[in-house]
Amino acid sequence: MARKTTQFRQLLNSGGIEFLLEAHDGMSARIVEEAGFKGIWGSGLCISAAMGVRDNNEASWTQVLEVMEFMSDATSIPILLDADTGYGNFNNVRRLVKKLEQRGVAAMCIEDKLFPKTNSFIKGETQPLADVDEFCGKIKAAKDTQADADFCVVARVEALITGQGQDEALRRADAYQRAGADAILIHSKKPTAEEILAFMGEWRDTLPVVIVPTTYFNTPPEVFAQAGISLVIWGNHLMRASITAMQLTAARINRDRSLSGVEQEIATVKEIFRLQNAQELAQAEERYLPAHGRPPL
Repeated sequence: MARKTTQFRQLLNSGGIEFLLEAHDGMSARIVEEAGFKGIWGSGLCISAAMGVRDNNEASWTQVLEVMEFMSDATSIPILLDADTGYGNFNNVRRLVKKLEQRGVAAMCIEDKLFPKTNSFIKGETQPLADVDEFCGKIKAAKDTQADADFCVVARVEALITGQGQDEALRRADAYQRAGADAILIHSKKPTAEEILAFMGEWRDTLPVVIVPTTYFNTPPEVFAQAGISLVIWGNHLMRASITAMQLTAARINRDRSLSGVEQEIATVKEIFRLQNAQELAQAEERYLPAHGRPPL
């Protein structure tokens, strides 16, 4: 099998449109792969949420890195990490690239805002953007640092989120391409894809474009494909689905003071064991442990 970095670069440059789904831990990452997706979005929002903290860099970059290691170990498909602003300046970015490569993470996305960042959907129009030259320095530092030629750096443009318009978005995207970015993520919080499609109409270059249609989810994927978009990220849906399921289950157990009402509606313990690959451990015990040292079946 090709390296995960090679797999991700092939997704970006497939000539068609590909899709990533969010995951936030090893279990959800394995579920994404089993569902048939070819890649995973390591969502900063959802990793933070799983820790019970806000998407304001309250989870440290080393805590995020530990989560990414579990996700990478649990899967065979590439992961694109939502790396916020790179967790600091160009030097932090250099160290991050080294550590991601060590853990088999295929790519990272960095956004042109200031550290500590705030989620784009929380008063995004008031958030200041990074200086273009400073952000280009981060991209250059990342590309100079990577040891694997296929490791990808996706540069996320937030100009539409902050209301600065298409001209600024295009100016920044062009600068980030010249700095060495492997793809551009153009972000919008509008309820339709109008801004994204307008950007694509002006963006006439060969660099792949990535989108996250969290707010304009009713747009048919065919529209994105016709516009020339390379990669679509479904950015937070496993976390949102799990919150709903846990809230409903917890409330029902508390109300009924019993498990009988939910037991047939939730995953079995055996399914947890399967996702944990418990069978592999049992086979390894047969191979490596003497008979008297094996756990009882």
